[in-house]
Amino acid sequence: MKAKTQIESHLLVLVTLGLVAFGLVMVYSATSAPAALERTDPMSYLKKQGVYALIGVGLMMAASRFDYRRLRLLAPALVLTALGGCLAVLVIGTRINGARRWIEFGPATFQPSELAKLALAVWAAAYLCKRPAPRSLRELWRPIGLLLGVFCILILAEPDLGTAISLVIVLLAVLLISGTPTATLASGTGIAVALGLIAIWFEPYRRARLFSFIDPWKDPQGAGFQTVQALISIGSGGFLGAGLGHGVAKINYLPEAHTDMIFAVIGEELGLLGVTAVIAAYAAFAYAGLRVALACTDPFGKRLAAGIVGLVGGQAVINLAAVLGLAPLTGIPLPFISYGGSSLVVALLGVGILLNIAGRNGAAAKRALPDRGRGDGRTRRAVAGSRGGAGAARRTGDVRRVAGSHRSAARP
Repeated sequence: MKAKTQIESHLLVLVTLGLVAFGLVMVYSATSAPAALERTDPMSYLKKQGVYALIGVGLMMAASRFDYRRLRLLAPALVLTALGGCLAVLVIGTRINGARRWIEFGPATFQPSELAKLALAVWAAAYLCKRPAPRSLRELWRPIGLLLGVFCILILAEPDLGTAISLVIVLLAVLLISGTPTATLASGTGIAVALGLIAIWFEPYRRARLFSFIDPWKDPQGAGFQTVQALISIGSGGFLGAGLGHGVAKINYLPEAHTDMIFAVIGEELGLLGVTAVIAAYAAFAYAGLRVALACTDPFGKRLAAGIVGLVGGQAVINLAAVLGLAPLTGIPLPFISYGGSSLVVALLGVGILLNIAGRNGAAAKRALPDRGRGDGRTRRAVAGSRGGAGAARRTGDVRRVAGSHRSAARP
C-alpha cells in the first residue's frame, strides 16, 4: 500500500510540474509574436506567469507538509472569506472585457471565484464526513445546495458562467464519493442545468455563444469566430504540428490564444502528438488523484481528495471540449497551462493538499501492515505495543525480585 501511494504521489508531482513548465513555454509561444508586432515586451506574460508559478509551487510544497485535517476546522472561515471576496469584486473589482472578476493589489490581480472552488470543496468534505450523504433533493438542498446557489448567483453577476459550472462539478465529485444516490445526483444536476440554461437565455452574449456552438460556421465572422479559428488551428497542425513558435493563428486570428484557447495553439504548433500528450497527462493526473481518494481511510480526506480531482479534471475536460467544438465556450482556463495567476496558484495549492492526503494515508497504511518477521499477523504498532508491555512487565518483575531479596537479607 505504501509503495502504491508513493507511486501515485510521484506521478502527481511529475505530471503537475511538467504541465506547469509546459504551460510557461506555451504562454511565451502564444504571446511573444503578437507582443513583438505591437512593439511591447515579448517576455511580459512569461514573467508574470513565472512569478505566479513560483508562488504556486511554494504553496504546493507548504501544503504538502501541512496537516490537511486542520482544514476541517478552517472550512467555515474559508467559505466566509470566499463569499466576502465574491461580494467585494462586484464593488471594487477591475472591469476587464466587460466583466468584474479581478481585484487589483498593485501590480498583481486576484480572482476571488478561484478561491471559491477550493473553499467549497473543503467545506463540503468537512460537512459530509460526519453526516450521511443526502438521499433526496430536500436533503441536498439544505445547506449544500443553498450555499452552492449563493456562490453561483454572485459569480454569475460578475459575469462568469464557467466558474459557476466548475463549482457544480467540484460539489458533484464530493457528493458522488460520499455515496449520494445516482438518482438524487441526476435530479440535482438536471435542476442546475435548467437554471444554467435560463441564465444563458437571458444574457445576449451567452445566448449567442450557445447558438454558435450548435453551428459555428453559420456566423464564422461573428459569434462563431473563436470556435471556427480554434478548429482551423487544430486541423492545420496535422500529426507533428507546424513547430513550436511557428503557429500563425495566435497572431490576430485566435482571440484569447494565451488563456482559454491555448489548447488550439498547442494543436497547431505540436500537432496530434502534442494534443495527445496533454490529454494523457490530465488522464494520468485524474487516475493518480482518484487512487489517492479511494485509498484514503479518513472520511474527510477521501471527500476532499475527490473534490480537488474534480476541480482540476473537470476544468480540463470542459476546456478541451469547448476548444474542440464539443461544448459551448464558457471561459474556463486549461489548468496549469493557460495564462492566469489565480487559477494557477489555487490549482497548485490544491495539488499540495492532495499530496498531503496521499502521504498521510501511506504512513497510516505502513503502521497497519503486519510484521513479516512474526507468524501471528499482528501489526507493527501492536507488536511494538506488546514489546513495550512485555518489557515493562519484565522490568516490574525485576524490581519485585530485587525488593524481595532485600527483604530476605534484612530478616534476622
